Amino acid sequence: MASLTSAAPRPSISHSQIHRQELTAAAQAGREGLERAARGLSLKQQRSTRETKSFDYVARTMIAGGVAGITAKTIIAPLDRVKILFQVGSPQYERYAGTLTGVFKAGRDIQKTVGIRGLFQGNSATVLRIFPYAAIKFMAYEQYRTLLMPTRRDETPFKKLIAGSLAGVTSVFFTYPLDLMRVRLAYETTATPYMTLVGKIYNEPAARHGQTVTTGTSSWVPTFRITNFYRGFICSVMGMIPYAGVSFFTHDVMQEFCRNHIAWTLKPHQNRGLPDANGDYARPELKTAAELACGGIAGAIAMTASYPFEVVRRKMQVAGALDPRVFVGMWDTAKRVYLSKGPRGFFVGLSIGYLKVTPMMAVSFTAYERMKALLAIN
Repeated sequence: MASLTSAAPRPSISHSQIHRQELTAAAQAGREGLERAARGLSLKQQRSTRETKSFDYVARTMIAGGVAGITAKTIIAPLDRVKILFQVGSPQYERYAGTLTGVFKAGRDIQKTVGIRGLFQGNSATVLRIFPYAAIKFMAYEQYRTLLMPTRRDETPFKKLIAGSLAGVTSVFFTYPLDLMRVRLAYETTATPYMTLVGKIYNEPAARHGQTVTTGTSSWVPTFRITNFYRGFICSVMGMIPYAGVSFFTHDVMQEFCRNHIAWTLKPHQNRGLPDANGDYARPELKTAAELACGGIAGAIAMTASYPFEVVRRKMQVAGALDPRVFVGMWDTAKRVYLSKGPRGFFVGLSIGYLKVTPMMAVSFTAYERMKALLAIN
Protein backbone atom coordinates (compact mmCIF):
# COMPACT_ATOMS: atom_id res chain seq x y z
CA MET A 1 0.00 0.00 0.00
CA ALA A 2 1.54 3.12 -1.14
CA SER A 3 2.13 5.70 1.48
CA LEU A 4 0.55 9.07 0.94
CA THR A 5 2.74 12.17 1.48
CA SER A 6 0.99 15.41 2.23
CA ALA A 7 2.04 18.53 0.25
CA ALA A 8 3.91 21.26 2.15
CA PRO A 9 1.53 24.03 3.11
CA ARG A 10 1.93 27.28 1.15
CA PRO A 11 2.96 30.27 3.22
CA SER A 12 0.12 32.71 3.59
CA ILE A 13 0.78 36.31 2.32
CA SER A 14 -0.99 39.07 4.10
CA HIS A 15 -2.44 42.12 2.39
CA SER A 16 0.18 44.31 4.10
CA GLN A 17 3.02 42.27 2.54
CA ILE A 18 1.46 42.56 -0.90
CA HIS A 19 1.16 46.31 -0.42
CA ARG A 20 4.83 46.58 0.59
CA GLN A 21 5.90 44.61 -2.51
CA GLU A 22 3.88 46.91 -4.74
CA LEU A 23 5.46 49.96 -3.13
CA THR A 24 8.94 48.48 -3.58
CA ALA A 25 8.28 47.77 -7.26
CA ALA A 26 6.92 51.28 -7.76
CA ALA A 27 9.95 52.80 -6.07
CA GLN A 28 12.28 50.76 -8.27
CA ALA A 29 10.41 51.86 -11.38
CA GLY A 30 10.60 55.47 -10.16
CA ARG A 31 14.37 55.23 -9.68
CA GLU A 32 14.78 53.78 -13.16
CA GLY A 33 12.63 56.56 -14.59
CA LEU A 34 14.71 59.22 -12.84
CA GLU A 35 17.91 57.63 -14.14
CA ARG A 36 16.53 57.66 -17.71
CA ALA A 37 15.43 61.29 -17.27
CA ALA A 38 18.87 62.22 -15.93
CA ARG A 39 20.54 60.58 -18.93
CA GLY A 40 18.15 62.48 -21.20
CA LEU A 41 18.92 65.78 -19.46
CA SER A 42 22.63 65.09 -19.77
CA LEU A 43 22.26 64.61 -23.52
CA LYS A 44 20.15 67.77 -23.71
CA GLN A 45 22.82 69.72 -21.82
CA GLN A 46 25.51 68.42 -24.18
CA ARG A 47 23.40 69.46 -27.15
CA SER A 48 22.88 72.94 -25.65
CA THR A 49 26.66 73.29 -25.27
CA ARG A 50 27.22 72.41 -28.93
CA GLU A 51 24.22 74.47 -29.98
CA THR A 52 26.12 77.76 -30.15
CA LYS A 53 28.08 76.43 -33.13
CA SER A 54 25.10 74.87 -34.88
CA PHE A 55 23.53 76.33 -38.01
CA ASP A 56 20.22 76.70 -36.16
CA TYR A 57 21.78 78.84 -33.42
CA VAL A 58 23.73 80.96 -35.92
CA ALA A 59 20.63 81.53 -38.06
CA ARG A 60 18.50 82.49 -35.06
CA THR A 61 21.07 84.96 -33.72
CA MET A 62 21.38 86.53 -37.18
CA ILE A 63 17.60 86.94 -37.46
CA ALA A 64 17.43 88.44 -33.96
CA GLY A 65 20.29 90.84 -34.70
CA GLY A 66 18.95 91.87 -38.11
CA VAL A 67 15.46 92.65 -36.79
CA ALA A 68 16.95 94.61 -33.89
CA GLY A 69 19.12 96.65 -36.26
CA ILE A 70 16.29 97.52 -38.65
CA THR A 71 13.99 98.54 -35.81
CA ALA A 72 16.56 100.83 -34.23
CA LYS A 73 17.78 102.45 -37.46
CA THR A 74 14.30 103.21 -38.79
CA ILE A 75 13.37 105.02 -35.57
CA ILE A 76 16.34 107.40 -35.77
CA ALA A 77 16.59 107.77 -39.58
CA PRO A 78 15.76 111.55 -39.64
CA LEU A 79 18.43 112.29 -37.02
CA ASP A 80 20.92 110.20 -38.97
CA ARG A 81 20.28 112.19 -42.15
CA VAL A 82 20.85 115.53 -40.43
CA LYS A 83 23.95 114.25 -38.60
CA ILE A 84 25.59 113.16 -41.83
CA LEU A 85 24.90 116.55 -43.43
CA PHE A 86 26.57 118.24 -40.45
CA GLN A 87 29.55 115.88 -40.43
CA VAL A 88 30.43 116.28 -44.09
CA GLY A 89 29.94 120.05 -44.05
CA SER A 90 27.09 120.33 -46.54
CA PRO A 91 27.06 124.01 -47.61
CA GLN A 92 23.27 124.27 -47.28
CA TYR A 93 23.14 123.01 -43.68
CA GLU A 94 26.58 123.76 -42.20
CA ARG A 95 25.28 127.00 -40.68
CA TYR A 96 23.03 124.98 -38.36
CA ALA A 97 25.84 122.80 -36.98
CA GLY A 98 26.95 123.45 -33.41
CA THR A 99 23.69 124.99 -32.17
CA LEU A 100 21.19 123.42 -29.81
CA THR A 101 18.29 123.92 -32.20
CA GLY A 102 20.31 123.28 -35.36
CA VAL A 103 19.10 119.72 -35.83
CA PHE A 104 15.47 120.81 -35.74
CA LYS A 105 16.06 123.74 -38.09
CA ALA A 106 17.92 121.51 -40.56
CA GLY A 107 15.12 118.95 -40.37
CA ARG A 108 12.58 121.69 -41.01
CA ASP A 109 14.46 122.90 -44.10
CA ILE A 110 14.75 119.35 -45.47
CA GLN A 111 11.02 118.81 -44.94
CA LYS A 112 10.19 122.08 -46.70
CA THR A 113 12.52 121.37 -49.64
CA VAL A 114 11.90 117.67 -50.31
CA GLY A 115 9.06 116.72 -47.98
CA ILE A 116 8.92 114.05 -45.30
CA ARG A 117 10.64 111.66 -47.71
CA GLY A 118 13.73 113.84 -47.49
CA LEU A 119 14.14 113.03 -43.79
CA PHE A 120 14.30 109.35 -44.69
CA GLN A 121 16.46 109.75 -47.80
CA GLY A 122 19.07 107.01 -47.75
CA ASN A 123 17.05 104.92 -45.29
CA SER A 124 16.33 102.24 -47.90
CA ALA A 125 20.08 101.79 -48.29
CA THR A 126 20.33 101.83 -44.50
CA VAL A 127 17.81 99.00 -44.18
CA LEU A 128 19.59 96.99 -46.88
CA ARG A 129 22.87 97.53 -45.05
CA ILE A 130 21.79 97.33 -41.45
CA PHE A 131 20.08 93.93 -41.59
CA PRO A 132 23.22 92.04 -42.69
CA TYR A 133 25.42 94.38 -40.63
CA ALA A 134 23.51 93.89 -37.38
CA ALA A 135 22.91 90.21 -38.12
CA ILE A 136 26.63 89.57 -38.65
CA LYS A 137 27.64 91.77 -35.72
CA PHE A 138 25.44 90.10 -33.11
CA MET A 139 26.06 86.61 -34.48
CA ALA A 140 29.82 87.21 -34.55
CA TYR A 141 29.74 88.56 -31.00
CA GLU A 142 27.99 85.44 -29.73
CA GLN A 143 30.52 83.23 -31.54
CA TYR A 144 33.59 85.18 -30.42
CA ARG A 145 32.19 85.28 -26.90
CA THR A 146 31.70 81.51 -26.87
CA LEU A 147 35.22 81.02 -28.25
CA LEU A 148 36.92 83.36 -25.77
CA MET A 149 34.63 82.69 -22.80
CA PRO A 150 33.24 79.12 -22.91
CA THR A 151 31.83 79.44 -19.38
CA ARG A 152 30.86 82.37 -17.20
CA ARG A 153 33.87 81.71 -15.01
CA ASP A 154 36.03 82.59 -18.05
CA GLU A 155 34.40 85.99 -18.54
CA THR A 156 36.62 89.04 -18.04
CA PRO A 157 36.14 92.70 -19.05
CA PHE A 158 39.08 92.52 -21.46
CA LYS A 159 37.72 89.42 -23.22
CA LYS A 160 34.31 91.09 -23.61
CA LEU A 161 36.02 94.14 -25.13
CA ILE A 162 37.96 91.96 -27.57
CA ALA A 163 34.88 89.95 -28.55
CA GLY A 164 32.92 93.14 -29.27
CA SER A 165 35.74 94.68 -31.30
CA LEU A 166 36.19 91.55 -33.42
CA ALA A 167 32.44 91.38 -34.02
CA GLY A 168 32.37 94.99 -35.19
CA VAL A 169 35.32 94.55 -37.56
CA THR A 170 33.79 91.37 -39.00
CA SER A 171 30.47 93.06 -39.75
CA VAL A 172 32.10 96.15 -41.27
CA PHE A 173 34.23 94.05 -43.62
CA PHE A 174 31.16 92.45 -45.20
CA THR A 175 28.84 95.47 -45.32
CA TYR A 176 31.04 98.54 -45.90
CA PRO A 177 29.99 99.25 -49.52
CA LEU A 178 26.36 99.48 -48.40
CA ASP A 179 27.35 101.99 -45.72
CA LEU A 180 29.14 104.15 -48.27
CA MET A 181 26.03 104.07 -50.47
CA ARG A 182 23.90 105.18 -47.54
CA VAL A 183 26.18 108.14 -46.80
CA ARG A 184 26.28 109.24 -50.43
CA LEU A 185 22.50 109.04 -50.70
CA ALA A 186 22.13 111.11 -47.55
CA TYR A 187 24.67 113.65 -48.84
CA GLU A 188 22.78 114.22 -52.08
CA THR A 189 20.41 117.16 -51.57
CA THR A 190 18.18 115.98 -54.43
CA ALA A 191 16.57 112.57 -54.79
CA THR A 192 18.92 110.19 -56.63
CA PRO A 193 17.92 106.70 -57.85
CA TYR A 194 19.84 103.98 -56.04
CA MET A 195 21.24 102.21 -59.11
CA THR A 196 22.17 105.53 -60.71
CA LEU A 197 24.37 106.32 -57.74
CA VAL A 198 25.88 102.82 -57.81
CA GLY A 199 26.96 103.35 -61.42
CA LYS A 200 28.25 106.83 -60.65
CA ILE A 201 30.46 105.63 -57.79
CA TYR A 202 31.69 102.61 -59.75
CA ASN A 203 32.77 104.81 -62.66
CA GLU A 204 34.53 107.47 -60.60
CA PRO A 205 38.03 107.82 -62.07
CA ALA A 206 39.92 107.70 -58.76
CA ALA A 207 40.22 103.90 -58.82
CA ARG A 208 41.26 103.86 -62.47
CA HIS A 209 43.91 106.53 -61.92
CA GLY A 210 44.96 105.22 -58.50
CA GLN A 211 45.95 108.69 -57.32
CA THR A 212 46.09 110.16 -53.84
CA VAL A 213 45.25 113.77 -53.18
CA THR A 214 48.66 114.75 -51.84
CA THR A 215 51.14 112.88 -54.00
CA GLY A 216 49.28 112.32 -57.25
CA THR A 217 51.04 108.95 -57.48
CA SER A 218 49.74 105.39 -57.60
CA SER A 219 52.34 103.82 -55.36
CA TRP A 220 49.99 101.90 -53.07
CA VAL A 221 46.40 102.62 -54.06
CA PRO A 222 44.72 99.59 -55.76
CA THR A 223 43.40 100.17 -59.26
CA PHE A 224 40.23 98.03 -58.99
CA ARG A 225 37.04 100.02 -59.49
CA ILE A 226 35.44 98.23 -56.56
CA THR A 227 37.78 100.20 -54.28
CA ASN A 228 35.59 103.25 -54.96
CA PHE A 229 33.09 101.57 -52.60
CA TYR A 230 35.73 101.24 -49.88
CA ARG A 231 36.73 104.89 -49.40
CA GLY A 232 37.49 105.33 -45.70
CA PHE A 233 37.44 101.60 -44.95
CA ILE A 234 40.63 101.53 -42.85
CA CYS A 235 39.44 104.50 -40.85
CA SER A 236 36.11 102.75 -40.37
CA VAL A 237 37.83 99.67 -38.99
CA MET A 238 39.93 101.78 -36.62
CA GLY A 239 36.78 103.49 -35.37
CA MET A 240 34.81 100.27 -35.11
CA ILE A 241 37.34 98.66 -32.76
CA PRO A 242 36.59 101.08 -29.88
CA TYR A 243 32.93 101.59 -30.87
CA ALA A 244 31.79 97.97 -31.01
CA GLY A 245 34.14 96.85 -28.27
CA VAL A 246 33.08 99.56 -25.83
CA SER A 247 29.37 99.24 -26.65
CA PHE A 248 29.18 95.47 -26.08
CA PHE A 249 31.46 95.68 -23.05
CA THR A 250 29.51 98.52 -21.42
CA HIS A 251 26.16 96.89 -22.16
CA ASP A 252 27.24 93.61 -20.57
CA VAL A 253 28.70 95.37 -17.52
CA MET A 254 25.54 97.46 -17.05
CA GLN A 255 23.33 94.38 -17.36
CA GLU A 256 25.33 92.44 -14.78
CA PHE A 257 25.31 95.44 -12.44
CA CYS A 258 21.52 95.62 -12.65
CA ARG A 259 21.13 91.87 -12.11
CA ASN A 260 23.43 91.77 -9.11
CA HIS A 261 22.72 95.09 -7.38
CA ILE A 262 19.35 96.51 -8.51
CA ALA A 263 16.75 93.84 -7.87
CA TRP A 264 13.77 95.90 -9.07
CA THR A 265 15.17 95.96 -12.62
CA LEU A 266 14.54 92.20 -12.97
CA LYS A 267 11.37 90.75 -14.45
CA PRO A 268 9.33 88.86 -11.81
CA HIS A 269 8.45 85.14 -12.02
CA GLN A 270 11.12 84.12 -14.52
CA ASN A 271 11.65 80.59 -15.80
CA ARG A 272 15.39 80.23 -16.30
CA GLY A 273 15.12 76.69 -17.68
CA LEU A 274 17.67 73.95 -17.14
CA PRO A 275 21.38 74.47 -16.46
CA ASP A 276 23.79 73.81 -19.32
CA ALA A 277 26.69 71.36 -19.18
CA ASN A 278 28.72 73.93 -17.23
CA GLY A 279 26.00 74.35 -14.60
CA ASP A 280 25.06 77.87 -15.78
CA TYR A 281 21.42 78.90 -15.97
CA ALA A 282 20.04 81.41 -18.47
CA ARG A 283 20.65 84.94 -17.27
CA PRO A 284 17.55 86.57 -15.74
CA GLU A 285 15.77 89.02 -18.03
CA LEU A 286 15.69 92.72 -17.22
CA LYS A 287 12.62 94.90 -17.44
CA THR A 288 12.26 96.87 -20.68
CA ALA A 289 13.11 100.20 -19.04
CA ALA A 290 16.31 98.74 -17.56
CA GLU A 291 17.30 97.20 -20.93
CA LEU A 292 16.76 100.56 -22.66
CA ALA A 293 18.88 102.33 -20.04
CA CYS A 294 21.73 99.82 -20.37
CA GLY A 295 21.72 100.09 -24.16
CA GLY A 296 21.50 103.88 -24.15
CA ILE A 297 24.43 104.31 -21.76
CA ALA A 298 26.50 101.84 -23.78
CA GLY A 299 25.77 103.74 -26.98
CA ALA A 300 26.67 107.15 -25.53
CA ILE A 301 30.01 105.96 -24.13
CA ALA A 302 30.91 104.09 -27.32
CA MET A 303 30.03 107.12 -29.46
CA THR A 304 32.34 109.38 -27.43
CA ALA A 305 35.23 106.92 -27.75
CA SER A 306 34.98 106.52 -31.52
CA TYR A 307 33.50 109.78 -32.85
CA PRO A 308 36.70 111.36 -34.26
CA PHE A 309 37.18 108.28 -36.47
CA GLU A 310 33.60 108.58 -37.69
CA VAL A 311 34.03 112.23 -38.70
CA VAL A 312 37.14 111.39 -40.72
CA ARG A 313 35.43 108.37 -42.29
CA ARG A 314 32.40 110.39 -43.40
CA LYS A 315 34.67 113.02 -44.98
CA MET A 316 36.50 110.30 -46.90
CA GLN A 317 33.26 108.66 -48.04
CA VAL A 318 31.86 111.84 -49.62
CA ALA A 319 35.23 112.84 -51.11
CA GLY A 320 34.21 111.09 -54.32
CA ALA A 321 31.27 113.43 -54.70
CA LEU A 322 33.54 116.47 -54.26
CA ASP A 323 36.46 115.29 -56.42
CA PRO A 324 35.92 111.88 -58.06
CA ARG A 325 39.43 111.86 -59.58
CA VAL A 326 41.42 111.13 -56.42
CA PHE A 327 41.39 109.15 -53.20
CA VAL A 328 41.85 111.18 -50.02
CA GLY A 329 43.86 109.35 -47.38
CA MET A 330 42.87 109.09 -43.74
CA TRP A 331 45.73 111.19 -42.40
CA ASP A 332 45.23 113.83 -45.11
CA THR A 333 41.55 114.03 -44.24
CA ALA A 334 42.29 114.29 -40.51
CA LYS A 335 44.82 117.06 -41.21
CA ARG A 336 42.25 119.00 -43.24
CA VAL A 337 39.69 118.72 -40.44
CA TYR A 338 42.20 119.93 -37.86
CA LEU A 339 43.46 122.84 -39.98
CA SER A 340 39.97 124.04 -40.83
CA LYS A 341 38.26 123.73 -37.43
CA GLY A 342 40.87 122.65 -34.89
CA PRO A 343 40.25 119.85 -32.35
CA ARG A 344 36.56 120.75 -32.22
CA GLY A 345 36.29 119.71 -35.85
CA PHE A 346 36.59 116.05 -34.82
CA PHE A 347 33.49 116.39 -32.67
CA VAL A 348 31.20 118.32 -35.02
CA GLY A 349 27.73 116.85 -34.72
CA LEU A 350 28.52 114.92 -31.52
CA SER A 351 25.48 116.34 -29.73
CA ILE A 352 23.19 115.09 -32.48
CA GLY A 353 25.23 111.91 -32.41
CA TYR A 354 24.13 111.44 -28.82
CA LEU A 355 20.53 112.16 -29.79
CA LYS A 356 20.82 109.51 -32.48
CA VAL A 357 23.02 106.81 -30.97
CA THR A 358 21.58 106.77 -27.45
CA PRO A 359 18.03 105.78 -28.51
CA MET A 360 19.35 103.66 -31.38
CA MET A 361 21.55 101.50 -29.17
CA ALA A 362 18.88 101.39 -26.48
CA VAL A 363 16.32 100.05 -28.95
CA SER A 364 18.86 97.80 -30.70
CA PHE A 365 20.07 95.98 -27.59
CA THR A 366 16.56 95.75 -26.14
CA ALA A 367 15.07 94.40 -29.36
CA TYR A 368 17.91 91.90 -29.62
CA GLU A 369 17.36 90.62 -26.07
CA ARG A 370 13.61 90.29 -26.71
CA MET A 371 14.20 88.50 -30.03
CA LYS A 372 16.60 86.10 -28.29
CA ALA A 373 13.88 85.23 -25.79
CA LEU A 374 11.29 84.90 -28.57
CA LEU A 375 13.52 82.61 -30.62
CA ALA A 376 14.57 80.60 -27.55
CA ILE A 377 18.29 81.40 -27.84
CA ASN A 378 18.70 83.19 -24.50
